Amino acid sequence: MNKEFLLALDELERERNISKEEIIDAIQKAVKTTYERNYGKDQKVDVVIDQESGEVRVLVSKQVVEEVMDDSVEVSLEEARSYDERYDIGDEIQYQIDPKDFGRIAAQTAKQVVVQSIREAERKNIYNQFIDRKEQLITGRVERVTENRVFLSVENTECSLSKAEQVNGEVLHQGDYVKLYLMDVKENQKGTQLLVSRSHPGLVRELFKLEIPEIADGIVEIKNVAREAGSRTKIAVYSHDENVDPVGACVGNRGTRVQAIVDELNDEKIDIIEWSDDPAVLISNVLRPAAVEAVYVDEDNETAIAVVPEQQLSLAIGKSGQNVRLAAKVSKWKIDIKSKAQLEESGFDFDEYDDEDETAEIPEVEKTIAEASEETEE
Repeated sequence: MNKEFLLALDELERERNISKEEIIDAIQKAVKTTYERNYGKDQKVDVVIDQESGEVRVLVSKQVVEEVMDDSVEVSLEEARSYDERYDIGDEIQYQIDPKDFGRIAAQTAKQVVVQSIREAERKNIYNQFIDRKEQLITGRVERVTENRVFLSVENTECSLSKAEQVNGEVLHQGDYVKLYLMDVKENQKGTQLLVSRSHPGLVRELFKLEIPEIADGIVEIKNVAREAGSRTKIAVYSHDENVDPVGACVGNRGTRVQAIVDELNDEKIDIIEWSDDPAVLISNVLRPAAVEAVYVDEDNETAIAVVPEQQLSLAIGKSGQNVRLAAKVSKWKIDIKSKAQLEESGFDFDEYDDEDETAEIPEVEKTIAEASEETEE
C-alpha cells in the first residue's frame, strides 16, 4: 500500500461518508482475520497501518521459552537471542511478516472482510445519521419511478415510497425534490432502511412546524392532525398566548403561510381549526364549514350529537362522509350528525337542556354516521 491507497481512502470517506479511521480499522481487522484463518487463531497478531505512507505491517508475537512445544506461538531462547542478546525466558518477540506471503486465497479473504467491514461501518453511520431525525422532515430526490414504488436518494442514502405511502393522484418525476416524513429507521441484513411517507399526517404536522414560526417557538401548539392524503386535512391548533390567534398565525398574511404548505402538498385542502377543551365548542369547530346549531355530548363515552340545519346535512357530513370522518379523527370524538327534525323524530328530550348547557347523556338514536354518509352518497 502506498500514497495512492491513502488517496483512495480519502475518496471513500467523501463518497460513503465513512471516516478514514473507520476504513483503516476495517482493513486492520481484515488482515488480522485473514492471517488467523490461514495460520491459526492461537497466534498473537497485530496489524499496523502508517497513515503517512500507507505501509501495512503485520507483526506476529511469540513467547520466548526454553523448549518450544508450539512454534506458532513460541520461540526458543537461542533463536530469540540471535536477534537480540537481551531476550530472556518469558519475554515476547515480534516478527514482521510480509502480507504478500498470504497468497492469492488469503488476499481474496482479506478483500471480502474489508468490503463487509466497510458495509457495516456504512450501515452504522447511516443509522446514526438518521435515527435522531425520526418523525421529522427530510428531503429526497426522485431517482426512479415504477408502477408501485418511487425510489429516492436522501443525502446519498437510498430509500423508497411504497404505494401505501404515496399520495393518490400525485405524479412524481425523476429529478423532483420532495419533502418526506421519516416514519422510522430500521437495521436489517440488507443495511439501514429509511421508512418514509408522503401520505402520513406527520408530514403536514412537520410542514406547519417548518413554515409557522409560532409553532416552531412553541407559542402555538398542534393538538392533532387528521388527513386523507391528496384530498383534505384537518389540523387543530391551540395558542398558549392569549394575544396570538392560532388560526391566523397559521394562515398568515393573505394566506401566504398556509399556501406554501398547500403548494408542497399539491393543492390538498387544509382546514385549520382552533382547538378547545370544551367538547361542544371543539366539535362545532371541527365540523366547519358547516354551521352547527347545537352539540350534545356524552363525555364518558366521548360521543356527541351535532345538530345542523337541514339544508347543511350534506355539507356537515361531506362527500362520502369525509368531513365528519376527519372531524371525528381530529377531535377524537365519535360524532353523529342530525337535523333538529331528525332528533325530534328519534324521541330526543330537548327539555333536559337549556340554551347555556348543551352537555348531557346521548339517548339511543337510530341514525349513525355511517348511515348518514350512505344517504349522502345516494
